[in-house]
Amino acid sequence: MKQVEVVAAVITKDDKILATQRGYGDFKGKWEFPGGKIESGESHEQALIREIKEELHADIKVLDYLTTVEYDYETFHLTMHTYICSLINDFEMVKHGEEFEHDDMIWVSKEELDKVDFLPADIEIVKKLK
Repeated sequence: MKQVEVVAAVITKDDKILATQRGYGDFKGKWEFPGGKIESGESHEQALIREIKEELHADIKVLDYLTTVEYDYETFHLTMHTYICSLINDFEMVKHGEEFEHDDMIWVSKEELDKVDFLPADIEIVKKLK
């Protein structure tokens, strides 16, 4: 089975957590914590800062490690290293290119997390946050 290793950011602001909606692929329309693949030679923190800058055009500070999720999807095994982060600057979602990384984003409280249609692996993060 194909192995995929990624990082994800639980970005907090004013007691709310950022969730982003997938804009492409098999999971289009589902919600997730933003992040992406780790490039060769990058630390988890470096990858996360780069990915959030690329995807959301936002600068973050990585505050603390939260958890690592191991999840088997139908076609690949996912290892997702998750970190609590804060924003360095405020931002608005920017759409660019033919296929958008994200269709939407929302800020939700911990109590509202269960109402969001998260990807299966991200549900493990929701459980840890609660």
